[in-house]
Amino acid sequence: MTALPCIEIETTLNPSASVIWLHGLGADGNDFVPIIPQLQLSECPAIRFIFPSAPSIAVTVNGGYVMPAWYDITGRDVNDREDLGGIHKSAAAISELIEREANRGIAYDNIVLAGFSQGCAMSLQVGLRFPHRLAGIMALSGYLPLAKSLPLERSEANCKTPIFMAHGVWDAVVIPERAEASADTLEKLGYQVDWNTYPMEHSLHPDELADISRFLTMVLSKS
Repeated sequence: MTALPCIEIETTLNPSASVIWLHGLGADGNDFVPIIPQLQLSECPAIRFIFPSAPSIAVTVNGGYVMPAWYDITGRDVNDREDLGGIHKSAAAISELIEREANRGIAYDNIVLAGFSQGCAMSLQVGLRFPHRLAGIMALSGYLPLAKSLPLERSEANCKTPIFMAHGVWDAVVIPERAEASADTLEKLGYQVDWNTYPMEHSLHPDELADISRFLTMVLSKS
């Protein structure tokens, strides 16, 4: 399998924790690099932020236009067919990034998987099924994919892993109701979901950045 290209930023030398942050549809690994200085992570251990770029594929909902995407999207409706093959292919590549961090000396439970929009979907897809306990999952402005298969496929190792979910109340790309339904599904399955909403559209909010900082400090402070 070809490794995903990544941008890496270390907060200080000799990191003992990693955050793998997945971009949304049509973006790339550069998308969230600028926010790192805004997170104010002085109380966290040294962190290696990893920003992979998805491969470019034809996206059905955008008229077949080729763009970076973790999987194809056939339509905006929740009942539209999900791209099972594409999701599984990207999940395998993202899991390889986690394993690479473990091979570089980062304990699995010091690794956070984060994602925005389509990247949010992949962070939940991978994190909840990963066989080793992760530090946390950040699910921003997205939804839970392949929800029906989760009860059979989920990993016991991450049943208690903290999940930070954030969404804009005016989001027209991933409607709030879909994100709320995802949070409800996870809570009914026993997951620890920290659900947050902000006065924004499909984007990031300053208060959200402060809450992300709080979450990362909470789950990584033991490092």
